[in-house]
Amino acid sequence: MENFRKVRTSEEESPLPFPDLPPDVVEMKVKEGSKIRNLMNFAMAQMELKGSRQIIFSGCGRAVTKTITCVEIMKRKLGGLHQVTKVRYKTLLEVWENQDPLPGGPAQNLTVHKNVPSICILLSRDPLDPNQTGYQPPEPRHGLGPQLGNAGEDTSSSSTKGLKRPLPPPGEELLTKKLQVQVSDSPRGSGTTDCQPDGRH
Repeated sequence: MENFRKVRTSEEESPLPFPDLPPDVVEMKVKEGSKIRNLMNFAMAQMELKGSRQIIFSGCGRAVTKTITCVEIMKRKLGGLHQVTKVRYKTLLEVWENQDPLPGGPAQNLTVHKNVPSICILLSRDPLDPNQTGYQPPEPRHGLGPQLGNAGEDTSSSSTKGLKRPLPPPGEELLTKKLQVQVSDSPRGSGTTDCQPDGRH
């Protein structure tokens, strides 16, 4: 395969795994190279400005993580969204082109079929059937303000329910620790001996 180069990748088309969807439902197809900011700007405009009641995020392969990230951002921004998650496999078709063809040699192109994991997540302002597989109820909104607003608050002792929320404070905490390490590692006489792990002076 050293003489072959991937020239095209196409995704197998398959119906959405959700019954009774409205005909105008918005589907956000997340790709590996998609920009989260662009995806979220469009998705938020559909839900807030155009008044869509439901939206679907789908992605496969390496785009699965980015798909989940978009869903969590939207749930945090809008709140009160019902969620249904479906995981399945999709077939990707990769076309590889021979860069150094020989007379009577291998074919010019190769088509490779790859089965990759795929995720499809439905978010809805309206209630969904709680008995279907993959259903998640809306997250409670109480306590959201203080956890996001107080940057100086210590979140290390917060309950496990709030682990998804206080992302900014731990980042600042890490930044502070990093600055302290840089200061203590500076070439000062007493500073270097204070941070020796073996207690040498």
